[in-house]
Amino acid sequence: MTMTTKRTLLAAALACAIGLGAPTVEAQPLKKINISYQPSLYWALPFYIATEKGWWKEVGLEPSFVTFPAGAPQVAAAQAGSWDVGGTGSVPAVLGASRFGLVTAGITNDESKTNAMMTRADKVAAITKDPSQLKGQKLLLTTNSTVDYAARACLAKWGLKSSDMQFVNLGQAQIISAVMANNGEVSGVWAPNTYTLEEKAGAKVLCSGADAGAIVPGALVVRPAFAKDNADDVAKVLAVYVRGWGWAKAHPKEAREMTKRFYAVGGVEASDAAIDQEFALRPTYSLAQQVALMDRAKGASEFDGWLARIGGFMAEVGTLPSAPDPKSYVDDSFMKKVAADPKLKAFATEFDKTN
Repeated sequence: MTMTTKRTLLAAALACAIGLGAPTVEAQPLKKINISYQPSLYWALPFYIATEKGWWKEVGLEPSFVTFPAGAPQVAAAQAGSWDVGGTGSVPAVLGASRFGLVTAGITNDESKTNAMMTRADKVAAITKDPSQLKGQKLLLTTNSTVDYAARACLAKWGLKSSDMQFVNLGQAQIISAVMANNGEVSGVWAPNTYTLEEKAGAKVLCSGADAGAIVPGALVVRPAFAKDNADDVAKVLAVYVRGWGWAKAHPKEAREMTKRFYAVGGVEASDAAIDQEFALRPTYSLAQQVALMDRAKGASEFDGWLARIGGFMAEVGTLPSAPDPKSYVDDSFMKKVAADPKLKAFATEFDKTN
């Protein structure tokens, strides 16, 4: 055996020993997925946190984001396949379920306290004492939205009919501009627009959904065709989402700083006080809480009840011909899939030890 041959054999042996020359396993390509949300809204924060922290790669996803100014155009875009998974208000979620078969797979937050009717601070006491003063006045709000639901609940609480006020349908940015220019005395807005009107227009909350007993949850929604063929990917998005809230609760200072940056990207300059209110007024849910709120072991779930009342409101005002049964569009299997997968559950709950 020549010296050259010996060297060749030795090199081959070393290559085998350290794995050189052995077949390599290529990393699986990331799954592309389109995610929708409305910018500068608290419930969309986990999407931003996940992107900043690089979590999407950890579950094998490569998201593209598409944003909408409100829920109605957002759910309409789902029918065209513009997005796969997203977050939206409960009213557009029910609207999307009825018209396009949109699937609700989870809860973003409880925004009952942050969907509200507002007016000038010096008018609040008088209107609260005698709500009949509102008769004939204009109410600037975004129709077919969560604040529409909350506002009508407030009027009912005061013994007024929706027809007692003139509903003027405007986008939230238009409402803020109108109020700032003294072209609207009573408005219906959601956070963080509520804080903007408080700080820049001297407005105060006249009545919130919580004040009127109207629970206003936000919804995590899925395009029906995508839900049918990509259950594992839907579960991964949900895992990333609840992980975001867990992280935010474990890192309150950094989470607030990140929220300010997220809002600024969407064109909203929020004060520290406004950010603090967001975290204080809007409960969010852990994985275990999500599963419990959607549990139907003893009949209709608590979440079913919230959405049934919203569906009833939409049928009452003529937005829908009838209220859809939440069982036909709320699907808890995706959240249960997260809870049942040890690795995915560990990922989702890393920062939340209550699960």
